[in-house]
Amino acid sequence: MARSNEILDDKWTGVNSTKIAAYEYPLQFEFKIGTLSNDFIAKDVNGKTLVYVRSKLFKLKEDIQVFATEKKEEVLFTIKADRIIDFNACYAFANDDGEFIGQVGRKGAKSLLKAHYEIYDNEKTPEFLIKEENPWAKFWDAMLGEVPILSMFTGYMFNPRYAIKRIGSEEIIMRLSKEKSFFGRRFKLEKLGELEEGEDERLILGLMMMSLLERRRG
Repeated sequence: MARSNEILDDKWTGVNSTKIAAYEYPLQFEFKIGTLSNDFIAKDVNGKTLVYVRSKLFKLKEDIQVFATEKKEEVLFTIKADRIIDFNACYAFANDDGEFIGQVGRKGAKSLLKAHYEIYDNEKTPEFLIKEENPWAKFWDAMLGEVPILSMFTGYMFNPRYAIKRIGSEEIIMRLSKEKSFFGRRFKLEKLGELEEGEDERLILGLMMMSLLERRRG
């Protein structure tokens, strides 16, 4: 079991941040059921809440708020799209002072059949690549999801996985997996390789945004 031994570091400042406390992998993103908004809670392996993620309703451009707790009293980060709904949109991460700390972008043509995203640092240099490992799982999930009765069980049968690699490397350093459930509401994030100081923050924010987008697709 991998462990983050220190508080996440804001790489752009070189100063330690206390926005997300120390945690242990694997992390879990658990979507709330029965609400209009596409909200979820991020927890560590011990069940400790790291952040509460909320997607604002009725926005032409994606506008995500990352809170410290479900009480939604303290905004830690925001994630905003650079354009109105578009398959090639980029989603910028900012801290509570509004300072840019990185972004994630979906590669439109490459994502038609297999999800393909890239995460960039605060200088907009590509850092990480996210690729779907088993795209047929999403295809059959969408197809059988239209069939009465069978649609109730697709969350147990077809669950996509996403491999995260450093740009230019074939080593998988993280894997995000949709877990088995009736409503497809849980994602598990495993750490498989080493990260440099300050990289966790952008990776986690990027994967949170990707989870929101991919869950809508099926």
